[in-house]
Amino acid sequence: MPHVPQVLPHVLSSLALTAALLAAGSFATTPLAAEEPSQIAQSSDYFPDQIGTRWQYRGQISEGPVQVIDNKFFANTSSVTGTKKLNGVTVTVFHDTNPGNHGESDSYYRRDSVGMVYYGSDPGTPLEKQIVPYQIVRFPITIPSSFQQFNRNGLDFGSDMDRDGVNEKVDMVGTTRVVGRETITVPAGTYSNAVKVEARMTMEIHLSGGDKPARGTDVMTAWFAKGVGLVKYVERQELSASKEDRGMVTEITEELEEFTPAPAR
Repeated sequence: MPHVPQVLPHVLSSLALTAALLAAGSFATTPLAAEEPSQIAQSSDYFPDQIGTRWQYRGQISEGPVQVIDNKFFANTSSVTGTKKLNGVTVTVFHDTNPGNHGESDSYYRRDSVGMVYYGSDPGTPLEKQIVPYQIVRFPITIPSSFQQFNRNGLDFGSDMDRDGVNEKVDMVGTTRVVGRETITVPAGTYSNAVKVEARMTMEIHLSGGDKPARGTDVMTAWFAKGVGLVKYVERQELSASKEDRGMVTEITEELEEFTPAPAR
């Protein structure tokens, strides 16, 4: 289930953030007419989590320092594999073979009557572990609407950006906004009334050497179709330049190629 910005995991290995690229494949979105505030009664239908459900995505990633871009294509298969206990809470396990072109991972979610909560991933990052769990969507879905997911200060960034032997501290804020409904076309087909959600994360990294803070953003736009779930996401993450680094931009898109519902019971 690769639609959650997982605390910028790419940053901790490359000291940079990633960002989204509109993939060169065949997709299109058609906004519907502006709508009055409304609620979706069966909101959970947009986030299926039955064991055996499977999504196959194709993706494109473009990353590098400013004006030096490396384009790659990749595939990712996401599937619901089971449940497990985390700190006494039963969560659903989503296994991804290559989300964002970063190798295998398991992500943990809990869906209940009030929404979806993200409990982290494996392998995760020390930074991610400091802010989970947090809610990623609220039920019933209200269009339009927004809420703050988290606001944390003084976290251990887990990396030494200015190379003085001390990890940096970081302040992070996450918000989610339900934008509206659109008709969207991806390789798997055309989906009408897909719910469009924008998740935005901002970071201010305080360098222990006393230099000007580095700032980063992660903006993910995702579309969810009723009975299917995530059909596409576009993510853009950026890290400002510092005296030791020119900054980094990475852009990622994944689009649904094939959806397999859970076997009937």
